[in-house]
Amino acid sequence: MKQFSVAVLTASDKGSRGEREDESGRVIHEMIAEAGGEVVAYDVVPDDYNTLKDKLVEYTDEHKVNLVLTTGGTGLSPRDNTPEATLSVIEKQVPGIAEAMRAFGLQKTPHAMLSRAVCGLRRRTLIVNLPGSPRAVRENLGVVLPAIPHAVHVLCGEASECASLRKNDA
Repeated sequence: MKQFSVAVLTASDKGSRGEREDESGRVIHEMIAEAGGEVVAYDVVPDDYNTLKDKLVEYTDEHKVNLVLTTGGTGLSPRDNTPEATLSVIEKQVPGIAEAMRAFGLQKTPHAMLSRAVCGLRRRTLIVNLPGSPRAVRENLGVVLPAIPHAVHVLCGEASECASLRKNDA
């Protein structure tokens, strides 16, 4: 049985038109499977604020997934709208996740400080913005993935004994 359900949302104008393969989405699928999660929804959409917002609401309210992982749209380009779409739908921010990703990234490149990724909660779903490159996705998701099962347990009201959950979460 899978530990948690996941929706993957790739923000890419070229990817949505079939002009670029979604390698970052593939990396997320692989890492989630290794961590015991199950990707139950996946889309590649244009870097459009309303489209992103609508998909986030669909994943959280209709699919009721435990985790939404976005990739792309977190930079400084005028078409990068993922953080704004995320902020418009979340009810609480979880800044420690984005801070951890940026802190790790800064050990590799000063460009990590340019990430505008945000993370937060909508109902019982955790939404995490990841960068767009496959390498950055692997690195950033690798940093936060160890905390995801515990976050899901807490969101679902299943974390009565945090110490024992920490031992069992892989």
